[in-house]
Amino acid sequence: MNRPPNFNRLGGLYRWLEMASFGPWLWWCRCAFLADLGACRRALILGDGDGRFTARLLRANPNVHIDAVDASLAMLQSLGRRAAPHAGRVRTHLADARYWQPDATPAAQPYDLVVTHFFLDCLTTPEVQALAARFHPALSPDALWLVSEFAVPPGWYGHLVARPVVCGLYLAFGWLTGLTVRALPDHSSALDASGLILRKSRTWLAGLLVSELWSATPSIRP
Repeated sequence: MNRPPNFNRLGGLYRWLEMASFGPWLWWCRCAFLADLGACRRALILGDGDGRFTARLLRANPNVHIDAVDASLAMLQSLGRRAAPHAGRVRTHLADARYWQPDATPAAQPYDLVVTHFFLDCLTTPEVQALAARFHPALSPDALWLVSEFAVPPGWYGHLVARPVVCGLYLAFGWLTGLTVRALPDHSSALDASGLILRKSRTWLAGLLVSELWSATPSIRP
């Protein structure tokens, strides 16, 4: 079992490092489809970092209950502080999401939302495939899966700009956290293989960033 990267040292710096490198773009990417999540009632959020999106979702949707999974205690503590006004609707799990097992018993309420913002890029393609397959039994028939990720678009921009940026980020996070992954996974093929359908997509910074909304059924909620 490979050890997860250690993001503890970034707990108090994550937001400022993000703003210094990409300004507001990563935040806009996370919130691109927030308006589509109003009907969700039970959400699973994997690797939300310092918890800003968790806190934002709790404010936007007063009926959602969230399970937040992260391998970093410092990040979960930051998430807990940000979500403190809605603490009764959040459960945190200190665990490696690659191996964490959701409650998929018949008595358990299924998740109707999974959120992975800049998390799948810490995994390999086989790990994303295994993650999606393991969580599938715990999802409702009309579940949504929200993705924010880096991408390398085709053409000169992807070759000369996006790819060097992504490679630089992997080198930096490898040094800071011990992350061993060095290439973006093919998360689209992994989610597609699990039975999910891409419904909405939006790109940012000429394709360097992508926001995606997947669904488990041919038509998503209005």
